[in-house]
Order: sequence, then C-alpha cells, then structure tokens
Amino acid sequence: MTTPPLFSGFDGLMNLSHREGVDIRPTLLRVLADLYVQTTTHSEQEARQFVELTSRLIDQVDDATRAAVRARLAVYPATPAPVLKQLGLKPSAPDPRVPFAREIPARLISETVAAPEPARTAREASLPMVSKLSMQPKDAAEISSLFFGAASSERALILHNLSETPLKASPRVPAQRAQRSIEALEMAAFVADVENFTLELGETLILPWKIATQVVNDPTGEPLACAAKALGMPSPVYQRVLLFLKPEIGTSVHTVYRLSRLYDVLKEQSALIMLAAWRGSTMMTTRAKYRPALYDDERNRARPVATQTRTTPQPANNVAAGSSQNSRR
Repeated sequence: MTTPPLFSGFDGLMNLSHREGVDIRPTLLRVLADLYVQTTTHSEQEARQFVELTSRLIDQVDDATRAAVRARLAVYPATPAPVLKQLGLKPSAPDPRVPFAREIPARLISETVAAPEPARTAREASLPMVSKLSMQPKDAAEISSLFFGAASSERALILHNLSETPLKASPRVPAQRAQRSIEALEMAAFVADVENFTLELGETLILPWKIATQVVNDPTGEPLACAAKALGMPSPVYQRVLLFLKPEIGTSVHTVYRLSRLYDVLKEQSALIMLAAWRGSTMMTTRAKYRPALYDDERNRARPVATQTRTTPQPANNVAAGSSQNSRR
C-alpha cells in the first residue's frame, strides 16, 4: 500500500523536479513550506513526511531560498524540531516555567510610592520615537560603492541584510506615478529602447543620469531588480522586462531564472534603503565638487604686495639753507 501524498497536486511538482535541465528544488521547498503553514495542526504522519521532504531540499537550495523558508517557519509554532534544528532555529519551549521573584522589602515599596515618576510634558509626549537612522552622504556613498563592486552572491546577501538594519528608507513612489512609470518602462523594454527606459527610471526614482545608467547597464542585473522592487513593479512585468530589454540577459535562461528568484525574495524595505543610498551618494559627489564661497575669499586669495619705503620731500627753505652753507665752506 502506497503512502498518500502530503498535499494534493504535489506529485506533479515532484515529477517535474526529476526532469533534466530543470532545477525546481527552490520552488519545491518554498511551496512545501507555504502549504505546511496554512494549517494550524498536523498529524504525526504529515509532520514526518514534511521532515523527510524538507531535510533533503534545505541543503540543496541557494541561500536566498533558505533564508525565505527560515523566516516563514520561524514564526510558525508547529514547525517540527528537526527542521528547526537544520535551519539553525531554536524551538520554542511550550509553557516555560517562570521562577518566582524574591520578595521586595517594605522599605523600597514605601519609597517608590512616596516618590512617583514625574509626568511627561505635553511636548515630550508629542515627540515621535525615532526608529530609523538617516544615512549621511559619506555612509550612503560607501554602501553604494560596496554594492556595485560586489559579486552576484554578495549582492544578494547585502540586500538581505539591509532589511534588518535601522537605516531609514526612501519613501514609496506615489501609486499613480508608479503605475504610469511601470507602463512606460514595459513599453520601452518591448522595443529594447534602453535610453528611454533609463530616462524614465531615473526621473521616477529621482536618480541622476549617471546612477540610472549604472543601474540599467549593470551586467549581472541585481541593481535593476532592486530599482524595480523600489518602484513596486509586479513580478510578471519584471520578468517581461528581463526578457525583452537587453538580449544578453533575455537569451540566458539561467540569468532570467536567477534574477526572477531574487526578485521574489527581495524585500521592499531593502530596495528602498538601497535607493536612499544611491540618492545620498549623489549628494556626496556634489559636495566634493562644489565648495561654498566665503565673503573674504577674494581678499585671501590675492597675493601680498611688498611694502615700499618712500622718501619724504624736504621743504625749499631747508634746501636753500643747505646750499648756502656749502658755498661758504
């Protein structure tokens, strides 16, 4: 007697995974995790089958897929312990026993009651809590330079780590403006008009031409995925842009699949933080190019003139007196 499948329709994906030339293991693992967390409780047989399937796939997928599955199963309370251990997560102990605290002396209780905490003023209560840190132009330039100079795997790790940083992200593009821009970008990609595509992307994301060109013409494609995610471009539209915009990317099945997979796991927060870094790096370049002029720059820039001693002319009476004395001698 054969064991029934864990989920309906899962046999088709398993058969597809055995075909040569198709690496569907990352998709299998994500689908398996998504289907497992949809139900609050599972039988012992379902949990055992889930452990058997995922234990073989976790070590065979890329880091981005493993991180997405880890984040999904970390918040699910019924995740089996072997899967948590393989993903590097700690199982949550059910109903942990809380130890009793020591008895508080009566003297400390009386002092606390006698001296209440001072009330906050209205101005302090109205101040918002600062949860994000704004990037300085120097830091933004370093992040942008580090991202553009990294390899493909390192870029994916940088984008994954940006979502966990307290850096302040750029605001989202307004929905109507983003929708118009997405339609214009898709039409430009269909006719392979890279110049108009770059111009539209730079104007929408408020990026200078140099940065926008660097994003679009990057050979590996991660900056373009980050810019599209910051714009809110749907995944099917992004895939069509990859296929038609540049032939060197659209003709490579491996590159299209890799960038599509990166785009699906890329978080909007990471893309907006990287967008803020690109804008901040532009401010750093502007500050280095232009120096503020002061009111006394011209005076300080002028060369000092050597002082010349001038002889004071003598009166005519003194000159005549002197000449008469010389004649007498």
